[in-house]
Amino acid sequence: MTLNRLSFHGCVQSLLTVSPLLLGSMTWLTFPGDNLLYRCLSITITVWLTLLIVFAIVPAVFGVSIGVRRLYIRTLLKIFEWATSRIEMGAKEKNQELYKPYSNGIIAKEPPSSLQQEIQELRGPTSCLGSTEFEMGDIFYFCKRGVESIVYDEVTKCFSAQELESWNLLTRSNYNFRHLSVRLTVVWGLGVFVRYGVLLPLRVTLAVTGISLLLVLTTLVGFLPSRELRFFLSEKIHLLCYRFCVRALTAVITYHNRQNKPQNGSICVANHTTPIDVIILANDGCYSMVGQLHRGLMGAIQRAMVKSSTHIWFERSEVKDRRLVAKRLSNHVSDKTKQPILIFPEGTCINNTSVMMFKKGSFEIGCTVYPVAIKYDPLFGDPFWNSSTFGLVNYLLRMMSSWAIVCSVWYLPPMNREEGEDAVQFANRVKAAIAAQGGLVDLIWDGGLKRAKVKEAFKEEQQKLYSQVLVGEQEHGDQSDNKHLEEENRRIKANKIQQMENDSRGNV
Repeated sequence: MTLNRLSFHGCVQSLLTVSPLLLGSMTWLTFPGDNLLYRCLSITITVWLTLLIVFAIVPAVFGVSIGVRRLYIRTLLKIFEWATSRIEMGAKEKNQELYKPYSNGIIAKEPPSSLQQEIQELRGPTSCLGSTEFEMGDIFYFCKRGVESIVYDEVTKCFSAQELESWNLLTRSNYNFRHLSVRLTVVWGLGVFVRYGVLLPLRVTLAVTGISLLLVLTTLVGFLPSRELRFFLSEKIHLLCYRFCVRALTAVITYHNRQNKPQNGSICVANHTTPIDVIILANDGCYSMVGQLHRGLMGAIQRAMVKSSTHIWFERSEVKDRRLVAKRLSNHVSDKTKQPILIFPEGTCINNTSVMMFKKGSFEIGCTVYPVAIKYDPLFGDPFWNSSTFGLVNYLLRMMSSWAIVCSVWYLPPMNREEGEDAVQFANRVKAAIAAQGGLVDLIWDGGLKRAKVKEAFKEEQQKLYSQVLVGEQEHGDQSDNKHLEEENRRIKANKIQQMENDSRGNV
């Protein structure tokens, strides 16, 4: 690291020395009239390129940070605090209350009582649940629970943007427009100019540079005959290009417990919020990716990457072949010289408030699993990608036009499957560890529910529970069991559904 810093400072001094020469070499932009406009343009381009090279490209090459991004984040925090105080003052002057959204996006409900207790309350104290008679009033219990599920839906809330307690000068996240003053409007206008006029062109330039280098250099390295040299150069190239992409997002990442970083011949699993998760993790170490082979630009990048590294891409027809997927993963982790496999077991993006059901495929391989928790700060820009609302290009432009990406990454200790533990239980244990470390809500629901209809098994489970109440199969004397009956049935039901989902889909 010391050698990198010395080399970095030497390059910066050289660039500052040759800056006047760069300015003089821009004479090709001027016309015979020696117009002042073209002189100003040449100076602007020279300064722009100098700043780009000194503060972005050179630090990315040497893997160092000069602290500009963290200073930028501290400045933004002070501006956000001032903007929030101005909005609160405006609301106080008008004797109005501010809209205060929930910070975590999920409304906590009190634990419900048992089905038997609630139906008993509906029927009255004189009724007896030991008979098999159906009463029309019983439907009110299910109507009540259905309305509660619609209003306070745990699943749907995981696929909407987080709401902020304070304004971050983005119109997409402000709920108190009526309290904006003239000063706030001016500051917001300046913010729009900075984000779209300064940051966006700079970020697009860095992103194009990083992707272009990845395509060209990985293709060239793929022609090298030596396997060891090819893998060594490929690792350096991937790190370089991912650093460019991190700077293209103005990402400020804090890595914790680096002694637990995934090792070769293992599987790394993490919670999934955005496609940027890959860049966030790969900026600190190389991984082998697993996924479906795409077309277009994404397909070109995948084909270039696999020429120089051991990524695992599947054709569309192979994705549902669970045995083929498991075999290729097993072959990869059995070779201790290959990079760890990066997998997101949720199978879809969640809004970083919760962790949803992990598919069991990656936990059946029988190797060491390295859990990783990723937590984003939505104050500087919401990283959640709702693929049903935004396409990938539109989403990336929204990210590049936000203030920054700020997140923390925790490397958890490695975990192995315990004796007598099946893949579903192992997946749930890993999920719980990630949720606890990242401060996320641990949910049992399958993320695929955001696009799929409710399974018939869910309905049948409720019908079975109600029939047990009617025929009196529950233990009336044990009040503790009655109180937790629904929770236990819900947990068992989730495990059954999870197993059915994984067996039918073969998701990894």
